[in-house]
This record gives sequence, C-alpha cells and structure tokens, in this order.
Amino acid sequence: MQLILSKISHPASCIPNPASGIQHPVSIKNIIFDFGGVICNIDVKVTEKRFAELGLQPGEKETGYSGSSHLFEYLEAGRISISEFHDGLRKFFTHTVTDEQLDEAWNALLLDIPAPRIRLLEVVRKNYRIFMLTNTNEIHYLKYAETFRNQYGYKDFDALFDKAYFSYRIGLIKPDAAIFSHVIHDSLLEPSETLFIDDTLEHVKSANSLGIHAHHLQIGKGEQIMELFTTD
Repeated sequence: MQLILSKISHPASCIPNPASGIQHPVSIKNIIFDFGGVICNIDVKVTEKRFAELGLQPGEKETGYSGSSHLFEYLEAGRISISEFHDGLRKFFTHTVTDEQLDEAWNALLLDIPAPRIRLLEVVRKNYRIFMLTNTNEIHYLKYAETFRNQYGYKDFDALFDKAYFSYRIGLIKPDAAIFSHVIHDSLLEPSETLFIDDTLEHVKSANSLGIHAHHLQIGKGEQIMELFTTD
C-alpha cells in the first residue's frame, strides 16, 4: 500500500515551490490522520437541528456564533469540565434541559465510521507509522470510542494507530501550530517525512507551515482517504 503522490495536494501559499511536492514515496514514513470528516462521518447540521428542537435561543448555533461558542472551544481544549460545559450551555436555552439531552444533541453530529476506511488504515500501517490528531472533547470521545470498540473490536484508538492525539487531553487545538509541534516532538517525527491529512484547509496550512507535508481532503467534493493510496 503506497501513496498516490499525484493526489497529494499542498496549499500553494505555504510552500516556496508547490510543484515540488513529495519527491519520492519513500520520503514519507509517517502519516497523521484527522478523525472527524476523514475517518468518521460527521454532520454538524444534525446537532444544530437537535439543539434548536431543545430550545436553543435564536442565533445560537453549534459553530460560528457569539455567546456560547467559547464553551465548545474550551471543552475541546480541555479548559473546562463536562459539568461546566453543561451548566454554561444550559443558559442559552429557553427552558430547562438535562445533561443527557445536551449530550444526545451534541453527539448527534457523529454519524458512522465506515469499514473501508478502517480496513485501509489496517493495511497502511504495515508500510507507514500512522497517527491520529483530532480536535475533540470527552463527550464525543466516549461516544465514538464505544462505537469503534463495538464495531471493530479494538480496545482503543492506540490499538490501531501508533498513537492517537486528542485536543482535550493535550490542551491544544488545531489550527494552533503548537499542537502539531507537540505531535512531532512527542512521537519523534521528522516533519519532512510526515504527511498530515485533514478536511479543514486552515489546519492543513498550519501543519504545512512547520514543514509537514499536508493534504486537504475535500470531503465536500466526495474525496475519501481510500483515493490517496494504491495497492500496486
């Protein structure tokens, strides 16, 4: 299983000569995968709909809004506890909602973890060191980790990856370059031998600015990680 180099794109604004790309397949020894959107399908609109049904005040959405938005960022950065998140978020609803209702709505954006992607990773790790780096929180983690165990039989994500990094545990979030530096130093990776795959361009550019090869997976256009590898 090898990378199809012609499919690996680079943000042109981040590297001096984007046409140079990855010169040799053997130069890539490590691959860091994002989770949401890349491995696990997600749909933020589902959570937005559930929150609205619970009485979230007009203008308060899951992302990109004032007021409650900082709670989601703080939760993913590990700066507040789950109970603090619940109590803070409850203030933005028109009537009382329980912790269980908030968690159900918040987890609703997590869809499925398609088997072809896991089977691909199982093969890719035979030729590369593979890692996972995701912006996430403990509420989401508990949900999708259970699905991952039940569906694929792995005890945890470290059983599939060389190491899995979760923002809420590290105390850093993408696109902060510090989170990429943390992974590089913690796992003793050479940036020039490392590829990062993410569906958010801002994250890709941040990784690329540190000398990490990076590919923007355009899931909005139907691109999937299986298309980046060949068995030839």
